[in-house]
Formats: sequence, C-alpha cells, structure tokens
Amino acid sequence: MTSGMDDRKDAFEKKFAHDEELRFKATARRNKLLGLWAAQKLGRIGADADAYAKEVVMADFQEAGDDDVFRKVRKDFDAAGVTESDHQIRRTMDELMGQAASEIQKGA
Repeated sequence: MTSGMDDRKDAFEKKFAHDEELRFKATARRNKLLGLWAAQKLGRIGADADAYAKEVVMADFQEAGDDDVFRKVRKDFDAAGVTESDHQIRRTMDELMGQAASEIQKGA
C-alpha cells in the first residue's frame, strides 16, 4: 500500500514540475511576443526590436507576476508618446499568453 502511495505522490510531483516548466516557457514566450508587439508600436525594427523584446523578457525577473512586465511596457510607451491604454496592453498580454501556451504545447 505504501509503495502505491509513494508512486502516486511521485507522479503528482512530476506532473507539477512539468506543468511549472511549461508555464515558465509559455510566460517567457509571451513576454518575447509582447516585446515584439511593443517594439513595433515604438517604431523599432530588426535587431533593435529583438533587443527590446529581450528587455521585456528580462523585466519579468524583477518580481513575481506580470506587473513588472506591464510597468516596463507602460513606461516605455509613455516615454515615447505611444497611446495604448492599460486595458489594451493587458488584453494583448492575455491574448499572447494564449498564443504562447498553444505554441509550447505544439512544441513550436
């Protein structure tokens, strides 16, 4: 009986670790996509857009949750005079999270 419980516990722990890894990858991909979207709004292209996307990805390591990423994009939009509402930025974050999760699940 104990062996069965241990096996079940191990299976749950492996699933949890796997799910967390997928969530991390999806969030990183979403942040890159968000960075590319924001870069376009900021008029950045090519390598400059890629560099900005990396800045957005790195911004996510400041604190738990999405607020650090949102604040980075909001601050950069405000500094450049880009008129996107908070709601639009957050909606885009949500939409891109769905896209990123789908891409990760498909192994893209």
